[in-house]
Amino acid sequence: MKRSAINKAIIDAGECFTRNGWFLPPNPKWDITDFGLDSFLTTGLVLVNLAEEKEYCEKIMYAVRGQLTPCHTHKKKKEDIICRSGLLVVQLWSADPAIEENTDTFSVKMNGSYRSITSGDIIPIPPGQRITIEPGIWHAFYPESDECIIGEVSTANDDVNDNFFSDENIGRFTDIEEDEALIIKLVSEY
Repeated sequence: MKRSAINKAIIDAGECFTRNGWFLPPNPKWDITDFGLDSFLTTGLVLVNLAEEKEYCEKIMYAVRGQLTPCHTHKKKKEDIICRSGLLVVQLWSADPAIEENTDTFSVKMNGSYRSITSGDIIPIPPGQRITIEPGIWHAFYPESDECIIGEVSTANDDVNDNFFSDENIGRFTDIEEDEALIIKLVSEY
C-alpha cells in the first residue's frame, strides 16, 4: 500500500471522527491495513488503538462503503463491536466458511441479550448497538453506509498471534511503498 494512500486514510478517518464528535486521546496508535491484498478500498480498515492494557483494549475504527474486513476469528480475544455512526453489517459463522459450509445454530449476544442465529447470518448493527463476538466465532464486517465509525472493546489484543483469516492469502499488516513522507507512524512501524 502506498504511503500516500495511508496518509489519506488517516486524514479521512480523522475528519470523520471530528464531524461525529469522536475525539482521540493523546498519542493514539494508528493502524491502516489492506490485509496484504493491495486493495484498500475493497478490503481495508483504519484502526486506532485508544487503550492498550494487559487485561483489555479499546479501538475506534473507520471504514467506507465497499470496504470489507475479511472473515477471521480469534482464539483468545473476546470483543464487543459497536456501531458508533453509520450502519455496520456483521456476518458470523460457527466454523471457517472456506472449509465447511454449515447451517449450525448458535447464540450470540446483541446489546447484552442472547439471541439465536444461523451460521452465515448477516446482522445489521445500527448506531449505538453492539454485538459480542466470542473466541472461535468467525466474523467479517463492512459498512452499509457511506462511512462508518466502529468501536471495539475487547480482552487484551494480540494482532500478531491471534488473528486467523479464512483466506490464507490475507496478512494482518500492510507492506508499505514509500511515495511520500509519513504523517503518523503506524503500529507495525514501532
